[in-house]
Amino acid sequence: MAAMVSLQSSMTALSLSSSSFLGQRLQPSTIFAAPVTSKEKPCLIVMKLKRWERKECKPNSLPVLHKMHVKVGDTVKVIAGRDKGKIGEITKIFKHNSKVTVKEINLKTKHVKSREEEEQGQIIKVEAPIHSSNVMLYSKEKDVASRVGHKTLENGKRVRYLIKTGEIIDSTDNWKKLKEEKSKTEVATTA
Repeated sequence: MAAMVSLQSSMTALSLSSSSFLGQRLQPSTIFAAPVTSKEKPCLIVMKLKRWERKECKPNSLPVLHKMHVKVGDTVKVIAGRDKGKIGEITKIFKHNSKVTVKEINLKTKHVKSREEEEQGQIIKVEAPIHSSNVMLYSKEKDVASRVGHKTLENGKRVRYLIKTGEIIDSTDNWKKLKEEKSKTEVATTA
């Protein structure tokens, strides 16, 4: 009780003047020193990307790369869209927007202008990308589309396999064959 009385007497002894800062608002001029003026004029034109051109980015400004259940060289079956039911091989993968291009599937017509006066314009069929969720891995041996699973072999190697058939997709023979075909096409295009 004595401590309480001494505390109250010390509080009343403390007198606050009107010039003290306790209980009063700070003026904005006291917070900021001087307004900073930039010599550069602000850019009036702001370029806005279209919704389909935007890429989701990480904090370090690199695009987010999505995990894909398919790889280049896999045989897939289209399960949705205009080309539903068609079977083809994956030729290219776009990880930033989860799309794949499949050989001879989702063909679009492209009108190409002539580059020289003698050359004529052309109408070309081009493979357009499909979202990876619209394709499913396909077994040529058993003629069935299946989801992909992952398992570890006895030697410690992690491989992908088809859940319905148990067929292993990632084998060394498949990758060697794929690399040989790729090198042949590169030689053919350079020659």
